[in-house]
Amino acid sequence: MDRREFLTTGLAAGTGVISAGSSSASGQSSGKLMIVGVSCSPRKGKTTATAVQVALEAAKTVNPRIETQLLDLGSMNISGWNGSAKPADAELTKDDFELKVLPMLRDPVPDGLIIGSPSYFRSMSALCKVYLDRIAVLRSPTLLLANKPVGVLSVGAYRNGGQELVIEQIQTAMLCHEVMIVGGKPPAHQGATLWNAYNDDITKDELGIESAKKLGVRVAEAALRLAQE
Repeated sequence: MDRREFLTTGLAAGTGVISAGSSSASGQSSGKLMIVGVSCSPRKGKTTATAVQVALEAAKTVNPRIETQLLDLGSMNISGWNGSAKPADAELTKDDFELKVLPMLRDPVPDGLIIGSPSYFRSMSALCKVYLDRIAVLRSPTLLLANKPVGVLSVGAYRNGGQELVIEQIQTAMLCHEVMIVGGKPPAHQGATLWNAYNDDITKDELGIESAKKLGVRVAEAALRLAQE
């Protein structure tokens, strides 16, 4: 099945029933599929983290095999990238990325990712850029995230506050891992776009929350379909 056929017919056909004995693309023998949501906002537990969690909760409704985990980077100490796909001196680079983030991304490798970032000056957060740079270690010597479905969401201070630009920036970076980019559904085809207009209560943005839910469902459906191949 090529990519066009997968996107136009595979997901529309629904997830179906998958036997308990089948294994996921990451080799989990239990038949469970793990989707990790990454909140790249420096504000721990705020609007971006909430939006990612909403997408994860929606993903779990697709099939009992779907399990989720939220990785909130807010308040973590993550250094900038040193330009190498390999860690430098182990004792010097054991920041929160090495200690907390990396284990969730390769032990085992998740079956899907949902990445969220706030829109700051119509661009991704500095923390998101650092995260995307540091996961270069997942490209060498093997592309660990290759063919994994990845969905993206963004939260802005305005309804049209650069969210789609942020989504595109993150998607472009993730294509370097040869992932499968998964969009959303109307009214947010690229991914989920949310508006923080209610004093940090992102749940009041009904339109944005609905787009986050649809994104989570799409990533879960893609993970299930890929696990069947």
